[in-house]
Amino acid sequence: MTASQPIVLQADQLRKHYGVARGLFKPQATVRALDGVSFALPAGRTLAVVGESGCGKSTLARAVTLIEPPTDGRLLYDGRDVSGHTAAELKSLRRTVQMVFQNPYGSLNPRKTVGSILAEPLVINTPMGKAERRDRALQMMAKVGLRPDQIDRYPHMFSGGQRQRIAIARALMLNPRVVVADEPVSALDVSIQAQVLNLLMDLQEELELAYLFISHDLSVVRHIADAVMVMYLGRPVEHGPKDVVFSRPRHPYTRILMAATPRVNPELRGERVTPKGELPSPLNPPPGCHFHRRCPHATDRCSAEVPALRDVDGRLVACHYAEQMA
Repeated sequence: MTASQPIVLQADQLRKHYGVARGLFKPQATVRALDGVSFALPAGRTLAVVGESGCGKSTLARAVTLIEPPTDGRLLYDGRDVSGHTAAELKSLRRTVQMVFQNPYGSLNPRKTVGSILAEPLVINTPMGKAERRDRALQMMAKVGLRPDQIDRYPHMFSGGQRQRIAIARALMLNPRVVVADEPVSALDVSIQAQVLNLLMDLQEELELAYLFISHDLSVVRHIADAVMVMYLGRPVEHGPKDVVFSRPRHPYTRILMAATPRVNPELRGERVTPKGELPSPLNPPPGCHFHRRCPHATDRCSAEVPALRDVDGRLVACHYAEQMA
């Protein structure tokens, strides 16, 4: 990391817990959707967050975009802690982080034209006039590969890939420093996914954007990420540079995810590893290492002792036996 890559987003032991009613005579249960997540994201870099459904990826996205306040821990933008700010200060901070949602069919208002959709963030957050907002929308449409004559069209008149381009343009209207992309290509045809990913990478290079890229597709992550954080039941289990994690995964769960990734070339296919059992309920996670009941390498220690996230071979791993997972 160099001086030209300042940290624009930092999370320190971020937690988000939800109370869940279990019945009239039962005590309230707690879902620890995020349970101690830490990372630092420099400008112009992409951190991919991967894991099964229910691991906390989308909760992390909502916390980072200030949609929901964290229960505990710190969240910093450009070194500024978001806690303790007034509503006006939080509104200003929200401009620095924007989100691209998974489904381009559901995230755009079907009753508004592209021009109105793109101008809306400017109406809410800036004193720009109507003509200036339209000019800004046209500029952003050009950046994402849309034609000027499409500005007065409605979302249903566009393909899925074009709609996601509109969603990306909307996220960039306020010149954010950080973009949270929550499964941004999973709803698109495979033939269109590469186009949208390449667009995101081109915009990142041009605008020095930092991406928090949430995905379950490791082939997509391998294409776009600089660093990878693997999560399981609200906790990071492996976190490090992409090349290090992909070439030598040290956590059993990461190894299982890698083995499940489809490969066309038979020579690149690893040994098929299947986890035991089903994903535990987040209302009642296992003691010790949350993964131990599904892990093929678990011992008695794993069920009794929570593994610390520690440095092993150039990345952080939460596994008692990470050194043996070569």
